[in-house]
Amino acid sequence: MVSFEDFKKLDLRVARIADVKEHPNADKLYVIQIEIGSQTKQIVAGVRENYSAQDLVGKKIVVIDNLESVTIRGEESHGMLLAASGEGGPVILVPDRDVPSGTQIC
Repeated sequence: MVSFEDFKKLDLRVARIADVKEHPNADKLYVIQIEIGSQTKQIVAGVRENYSAQDLVGKKIVVIDNLESVTIRGEESHGMLLAASGEGGPVILVPDRDVPSGTQIC
């Protein structure tokens, strides 16, 4: 169980995918540039088998904005996109209406 106090520490935001590149050292990963308000960040995500780069660019997604940075196979990741575990692989969570990039999830 996660306490409500621990949950409140997560900064969940809407981000817009600005650019997507194939990870040079992993077949299942993308290196993704996201815009969260006026800030640009890089994340690494394992959605390459289920989404084309063209389908992702411009998409609004939900991310954990304050996750500790990690290096994944040589690429820095400064956040995490949220996805459901679907039968055919990950399903990226998206807002059901258009909201500005940087909007906080509450």
